[in-house]
Amino acid sequence: MNMVKKNKIIHQLYQKLFYQIYKRNIYALTGPIRSLPDFIIIGTARSGTTSLYYDICQHPCVLPAAYDELGYFDSNYHLGQNWYRSLFPTLFSKWLVKQKKQFAITGEDTPFYIWDPIVAKRILKILPKIKLIVLLRNPVDRAYSNYHLGVRAGTENLSFEDAIKVEIKRLEEINEESKSSIEKYAIRRSYLAKGFYADQLKIWLEIFNLNQLLIISTEDLKSNPQKVINKIYNFLEIPDNHKLIPEKQKKAVYPEMKKETREFLIAFYKKNNTELFNLIGQKFDWDK
Repeated sequence: MNMVKKNKIIHQLYQKLFYQIYKRNIYALTGPIRSLPDFIIIGTARSGTTSLYYDICQHPCVLPAAYDELGYFDSNYHLGQNWYRSLFPTLFSKWLVKQKKQFAITGEDTPFYIWDPIVAKRILKILPKIKLIVLLRNPVDRAYSNYHLGVRAGTENLSFEDAIKVEIKRLEEINEESKSSIEKYAIRRSYLAKGFYADQLKIWLEIFNLNQLLIISTEDLKSNPQKVINKIYNFLEIPDNHKLIPEKQKKAVYPEMKKETREFLIAFYKKNNTELFNLIGQKFDWDK
């Protein structure tokens, strides 16, 4: 075993002990008697998944996880399933809710899951009957929001127009190099790539039954939140008689996109969006 691999294993072991014993303490000790999720919001980033998660958790039959964006099946998988369980309610807590309300479920949201085939396989192995929710935002708006997140974090110093030019050039290079499909989502400034929804959804549709996925749009959720949340409640098989108070999590304010940039991106995504709509059998109004 080379030194780099050995150091990585030692580091992961340290993290596993640190996050279970120090960070999760009593919760980790009770991991074996805690629930695994009944649903996961798997995507997409900068589409309102955090707000949607807390919308769902308003329902009296839904018990929330310790926090949002757990990231177990991608960046935290080495922490172990007991750590993951420690983030969910106990089986007894679910039983109590079920006694009172007849239904009791729990779930999580990690919008970075959607583009990773390894994540999809891990979820299938551990949670073969899981219900998966996908929130899709107009990829033009999603990209612009993602760009401004980078600006606020101090990791982006180019204009939006220059940033997407750099990304388009890099995407062309990746296609020429015939690298793995996940490469485009891992590069810096993957603002545009993360809007290639059809490619991402194919990962899940290949191994999960279609009836395990619910695909909705950010725009529909914003314009008619109660109708969309009721659709989600029905998908999760819990009563749809809960009055929703829409959440506004991680909301940011930034300048409007330039008209010519928007027109360019609408044309840029035209082919990808058409492929998506054919794949899922529904169309979203993203041509404006």
